[in-house]
Amino acid sequence: MNGSLHLWLIPLLPFAGFLFNGIVGGKLPKWLVTLVGLAAPLGAFLVVLSAARGLIGFAPAVALPYVETCPQPWISAGIVHVNFSLVLDQLSTVMLLIVTGVGFLIHVYSVGYMNDDAGFARYFSYLNLFLFFMTTLVLAGNVLLMFVGWEGVGLASYLLIGFWFHKDSASNAGIKAFIVNRIGDFGFLIGIFLLLANFGTLTFSQIGAKLNADPTWQGGILNIIALCLLFGATGKSAQLPLYIWLPDAMEGPTPVSALIHAATMVTAGVYMISRTHVLFNHAPFALGTVAVIGAATCFFAATMGLAQNDIKRVLAYSTISQLGYMFLGCGVAAYSAAIFHLMSHAFFKALLFLGAGAVIHAMGGEQDMRKMGGLWKKMPVTFACMTAAVMAICGIPPFSGFFSKDAILYAAYLHGTEGKILWGVGVVTALITALYMFRLWYMTFLGSPRGEEHHHHPTPLSMQVPIIILGILSLCGGWVGIGRFGRYLGHTVGPMPTQGGSLRLELILSGIAVFLAFEGWMIIDKYYRRNPERPAQLVARLPGAYKLLFNKYYVDEMYGATFVKPLLLGSRYVLDWFVDKAILGSAAWLLAGIATMSGGILQRWQSGNIRSYAAWLAAAAAAVLLFVVVPWATVLAGFGIHIGMAGH
Repeated sequence: MNGSLHLWLIPLLPFAGFLFNGIVGGKLPKWLVTLVGLAAPLGAFLVVLSAARGLIGFAPAVALPYVETCPQPWISAGIVHVNFSLVLDQLSTVMLLIVTGVGFLIHVYSVGYMNDDAGFARYFSYLNLFLFFMTTLVLAGNVLLMFVGWEGVGLASYLLIGFWFHKDSASNAGIKAFIVNRIGDFGFLIGIFLLLANFGTLTFSQIGAKLNADPTWQGGILNIIALCLLFGATGKSAQLPLYIWLPDAMEGPTPVSALIHAATMVTAGVYMISRTHVLFNHAPFALGTVAVIGAATCFFAATMGLAQNDIKRVLAYSTISQLGYMFLGCGVAAYSAAIFHLMSHAFFKALLFLGAGAVIHAMGGEQDMRKMGGLWKKMPVTFACMTAAVMAICGIPPFSGFFSKDAILYAAYLHGTEGKILWGVGVVTALITALYMFRLWYMTFLGSPRGEEHHHHPTPLSMQVPIIILGILSLCGGWVGIGRFGRYLGHTVGPMPTQGGSLRLELILSGIAVFLAFEGWMIIDKYYRRNPERPAQLVARLPGAYKLLFNKYYVDEMYGATFVKPLLLGSRYVLDWFVDKAILGSAAWLLAGIATMSGGILQRWQSGNIRSYAAWLAAAAAAVLLFVVVPWATVLAGFGIHIGMAGH
């Protein structure tokens, strides 16, 4: 490596793919569009691998953190001095491997899934654009450059969610995601302003150094700054109260759901909190708020997943819930555990979405699980891999989710009295997770086919290979263990909190979580395999509870009545009365009056009468003479008005 990693290639390769396919891709053969669309993320992944060789013990060639800075300052105005700097350390290395590695697999999957779509080139250009902004966000050495990537992934997400813009539902979902994220980003922006005002810098390392230099600096303005950043994170990572955009985002193509809303973009909030962990560690109230929001969101979203019948929406609520676990990990200062779960979640959740996409593809576009069933015989590879993903998300050993989720729950339990409450919420959520995920598994693959008979389309090899690779990672991705993973990330985000813990306690807590996961499996087996009529009977006995969960607690309706409708009414009042009538109407009336009066005067001038023309000419000449001859300065001075040319 010769001491140079060329980090700038990681974002620029996807950006080049975006430009190529976005500008000329529509006129090129599909194989060339595919080649460019796949080469961009693959090239970025290879650059990351090359850099990672020096960070994991294979004869390190560079010191950490490794920084590449543009020789010219990016922004220099007053106290604001921001360089265009890219930083590689243990945290960004893990994130880049996830973003580019899983991202490349999803690109490969997309070749088969989107093969017949008329917007094939546009789709791949959007995917490459997303990777450009996401890698920029991860590599950013300062908050401002991170914000550029942060806004960029929001733009790319809007384009991909609304990719099928001819559908009103897709178009509206893209707009909803864009607006809700802008609400959160406003808080992030305020946090940036406060960071600059209080630290005089936006560079992560300098902010951390100033905080570490003064350990007594706790709470106060730091809590306010951290809460502003947290508000931005709740929008991007779909946490309470700004989670409402993610379920509707399933209107985009299924690989988009796997890339943006499972493996990468929605984890940006977790990454941002981990990157600014020194600030949050000095803001205990804000850090506690992170934990509470995470625990509340993981439980709240899981309950909604129980009653959904659209296979992608079940996975959407599971994504929100799993992100809640990551926030819980950050909130108890177990940042390594949060990133560990972020990694394993990227494997099994991307697999779940890609497997769901294969099912939808085979079913001719059908997404309602009530019309599926018995697919394990027709799709054995997809069934086997999705089984691994279901086991992983439910936390069943030895699958990856068991190691990462239990690390978060163990850290929460050690976090004092309030931590034990958070742990309780987490293990109850583990039970609910098993209920809705095994429900999805049984309704989709087991039993007899339900609904109309569908022609089952074969799954292309380009879709099967990524599913198999992710299936292997869902099985063994957690075997590295939180011990080694925590030590690796400890240089960047601090050590795992272990005070008051023991191996015996950890095994007991893990046993409880695994028992509840198996209990959820047995309950679903009882309802959906041994007695398939019981779910309908349960719904009939509890219609109110089912309706509440099915309609997602009517949160969208409450938000609509509380915020959306008043804003629409207010904007209509402002636009219709104030702008349209008061301002534009008055301006139009004034301009019309001036035009009418001017027309009347000009009409008198252009009478066609020679004597009238002569009179106007004489009047104009008299006015000119009057202006020239009369000493106006003297006249005005007599009235007490003095002008600069009075002496002349």
